[in-house]
Order: sequence, then structure tokens, then C-alpha cells
Amino acid sequence: MSGDSTRTIRWGILATGGIAATFTEALRTLPDAEVVAVGSRTLDGAKAFAERYGIPRAYGSWAELAADDGVDVVYVATPHSAHREASGICLEAGRAVLCEKAFTINAREAEELVELARERGLFLMEAMWTYCNPLIRHMLALIADGVIGEVRDVTAAFGFSGDFPATHRLRDPAQGGGALLDLGVYPVSFAQLLLGEPDDVQAWSHLTPERVDDNTGIVLGWNDGAVATLSCSITADTGAHATVTGTAGRIELPEGFFNPPYLTLHRQGEAPRTITFSDVVDDGHDRGTMRYEAAEVMRCLRAAETESPLVPLSGSLSIMRTLDTIRARTGVTYPGVD
Repeated sequence: MSGDSTRTIRWGILATGGIAATFTEALRTLPDAEVVAVGSRTLDGAKAFAERYGIPRAYGSWAELAADDGVDVVYVATPHSAHREASGICLEAGRAVLCEKAFTINAREAEELVELARERGLFLMEAMWTYCNPLIRHMLALIADGVIGEVRDVTAAFGFSGDFPATHRLRDPAQGGGALLDLGVYPVSFAQLLLGEPDDVQAWSHLTPERVDDNTGIVLGWNDGAVATLSCSITADTGAHATVTGTAGRIELPEGFFNPPYLTLHRQGEAPRTITFSDVVDDGHDRGTMRYEAAEVMRCLRAAETESPLVPLSGSLSIMRTLDTIRARTGVTYPGVD
């Protein structure tokens, strides 16, 4: 595939839930992407998804999808408790993989996937769409240019309130339940995008009777004095907002900070300035789409790159190490993997 900048990339979709549907719809906005196959644990589920989106091939197992030589890359959209198994099946079969976040249940599983991909010379990327978002990339460029000075403080929260029964996946340890891996991955990855892997991690959680976290506070520290104060919750509707403060100003990101409609720049002695998504990108597409991470995957495949510089595997591994440390601080464990 190297050297062909126009070749259509053929996608397989593994799993058929809501996030798989959202991603498939995003792929349909890219003229050089083609969804050619879908795989599920049940053939009926795969066929229904295929019929809905006009996908030519449907498989009743992950292994059958992975064995399809007409697939260039598989998007893994299972719950994170199955990411290691599903992605591993695809990599073993020689398929490139884009795997949803949280990358895996723990750092050990993430390391196993990265080692497997590197042994096979295959592309692997965590579906961290925030890192590929054009407005977030613009924010990073502003910060690199010193617009707000040296980053000293990051705050980010992501929480909602729901009446989840004990049988719900968010309360099931076997499915990696709790607020941290579903929601907390966003504030943690945002802070590490800006500051790298922390030197110190402190955290507190309230645990459900099943011993998963439903409300978690996190403080990350760096030896140069930078700090991040983060939270995630499935019992408190905190919204999803973030602020990055430097020595010469700050950037505020509104609700949906991981995919923001705009950001507000505050510089000392100046009036606030709002920068919208359309100020940065005017391609006629809604900011909510996952098309930008898909486009990055396809760029990498055409260039024969085995990982993305926007979402490097080293970054995904460091995020998983931080999440592991937070769980160790708060007493959350997952059966069979920890």
C-alpha cells in the first residue's frame, strides 16, 4: 500500500453497537473509505448491521472477519474488556487495527497488543479521536508557540448521572466497569496530551457494591511543578469541560472538551478570543464526526506507517499505566486480568 496516496481503504467493523454505528457513518463521509465487512458474535447481529449500512459481507464471529483478505483494517468497537482479545485476533490474522478507548483493561494487555503489532509489522492505533481533532491540534500549536506561556495547570471533568442497575456493564467488574475507563480516560488522556506521563499520581474513588468506581477524583503531578486536577463520575452530572492554564494566559474548552465546538483564549491584558471549529477547518463536515481519526488511519496505511504520530503507541501505553496506578490507589480490580 506504500506510495499510493489515492487507494481506497477497505474497512471491517468488529461489533455492532452504537459506537460502531457512529464510526461507520463517519466512514461514509470519506470518499476513499469503503466498509466491506462486519463481524459480530452472532450472525444475525452482523447481518442486521450489514443490511442497515449496505455492507456486502457479514460474519458471525470475530475470527471470520479477521480472516477476510479483502479487509485492510479493522475497527474494534467492543467494550474495552474485549479489546485485547478482539484486536489480538485481528493482528494475528494480519489485519491492521484501530481499537476504541480505553485501549485495553490494563497496561499489560496494551503492551501485549503493541508487541504483537510490532512483531507482525502491522498498523495499530487507539481510537483517541481527540488527538486527531483539528481544533485540538490547533490548540496544541498555539501552546507550542507560547501563546499562553508554559502550561502549569490542567483541569478536566467528565461525568453524568444515571440509575444503573447492578447488572449494567458500567457496574460490572468483569466488563471493566466504573467511571474511570469509560469516562476518566478522556480527562487523563487530555492532561497527558499536554504534559506527558505524570511523575506522581494521587486518586480517590467511591466504589459501588461491585467494587467499581462511580465517582473518582485524580491529581497528577510533574516534577517541573505542573499539575492536573481531573474527575470522572457516573453519579454526578459534572458535564465535560476543561481548562489549560499557562504562565501567560489560559485556554477554556466548553462542554464536550474532547471534541469541542470552540475554544476561548484568554491572554493577560487582552480581551478573550473565541476560535471555532469552522475557523480551523472548513470542509463542510460536522465536528462531531469521527472522520478525522479514520482519515489519519488511512493516511498512515497508505504511507506504510505502523503507528500514527498523532496517536503514538507510546502515548497509549503511558495512559494505561496512569489508569492502572489510579486503580491501584482506589482499590478497583478486574477479575481475571489484574
